[in-house]
Amino acid sequence: MDKRFFNLFNLTEDQAIALLDTPQDQIGEEDSRYIAASHLVNFPSERSIAALMRAVQQTDPALENRIVRRKAVETLGRLQAVQALPVIQSCLSDADCYTVENAAWAIGEIGTQDPVILEAVAQLLEKPGQTHRVMIHTLAKLNYQPGLDRIRQFTDNPDLPTASAAITAICRLTGDYSQMDKVVGMLQHANVLARRLSIQDLIDARYYEAIPHIAKCPVSLVFRLRGIRLLAEAGIPTQAISFTTIQPALEQSLRDHPHDLDLVHAYDQLPTLAFLIQELYETDFGRCYLATKTILEHYPEAAPAALFATYEREAHNDYGAHFHVMKLFGWLKHAPAYDLLIEALHNQQPQFQKSRAAAAIALGELGDPRAIPDLQTCLNSKIWDLKYAALIALEQLGDTSGYAKATTDQDWLIREMAQAKLSNRHEYVPS
Repeated sequence: MDKRFFNLFNLTEDQAIALLDTPQDQIGEEDSRYIAASHLVNFPSERSIAALMRAVQQTDPALENRIVRRKAVETLGRLQAVQALPVIQSCLSDADCYTVENAAWAIGEIGTQDPVILEAVAQLLEKPGQTHRVMIHTLAKLNYQPGLDRIRQFTDNPDLPTASAAITAICRLTGDYSQMDKVVGMLQHANVLARRLSIQDLIDARYYEAIPHIAKCPVSLVFRLRGIRLLAEAGIPTQAISFTTIQPALEQSLRDHPHDLDLVHAYDQLPTLAFLIQELYETDFGRCYLATKTILEHYPEAAPAALFATYEREAHNDYGAHFHVMKLFGWLKHAPAYDLLIEALHNQQPQFQKSRAAAAIALGELGDPRAIPDLQTCLNSKIWDLKYAALIALEQLGDTSGYAKATTDQDWLIREMAQAKLSNRHEYVPS
């Protein structure tokens, strides 16, 4: 699990527990029990787990407290706190539908074969007014065969993410892959959340045939890379797939050129450059990629000045737009952006991490060999996609020396990539 973003709150374990135990009506304006419940994921101790369980059992119906209970249940799930299962199970009958969903999710994270708990989750499939996707996912994850017929009724659900989860669950419980093409089709759904969820379903089903389609899905490359990597982790050890079969999709996703994506949005007429620049701030990356593609095709001369201007105004502090601006400077091969890209390459702030790999790819596109030493330092990073992007960029700049070092990298995917590259050059002989 990637925990880079978890520890953003300056609280000790004792402070977080004390804050979480404070009655809601005594909380000061500067304090937050919700933050305390979130922060305790960093402290997998009996004391933290006990405090989170106390928070779940605090049933004040006020909205602020309900939100804290939801987060406490989620954190117990993330901590895989087996001792909390009875408390979490009690939340399955809660009046708050979001607490119910978090409880079902947490049970899936913790894991259990207790038929009473699993049947309680299955019975939620018959409860109206409840989002059923998470229940379906948990039952499939925990292989609850008695829930199969109840899950099957959702395969044609009008809510497509729910239908996708049901199809995936049947695949996991029975080995029937016959309808998985419908889940692949959801990679082109107009709704960005549906596209992201379909990637998760394809991961859960270990549907390796979907890897090239995932690489073309217009969502943030974070979701694409995660999907391809997790499928690789499942399939390569069992020889269901090989690294060389996933390598093209992986590198296509890392390069992240909009021409390599199957875009789901379109413009009725050519928008202004100002409109396209503003689209780079959209949370639906499908819209950002459409804007990027349109800028490259129609405004290559005017775009650099507009990108520098939006960077100064807002994008320097907006991690989504920042990412797209860095990529665009590379695709536009705009040499004056060199210093900005070097700065982005070394940005240590957690929310800007994907911009580092984007900057590496962009520096490769600029073709300036001055970037080689900076890119070489990235090979010491613990961030796998940054290392991979740096290796791609270095090769583009004529430096392939990093591959030999990368064959002993701590990350298995980087080792596989380096060995494949060297094998292709007949420079690497397996020991």
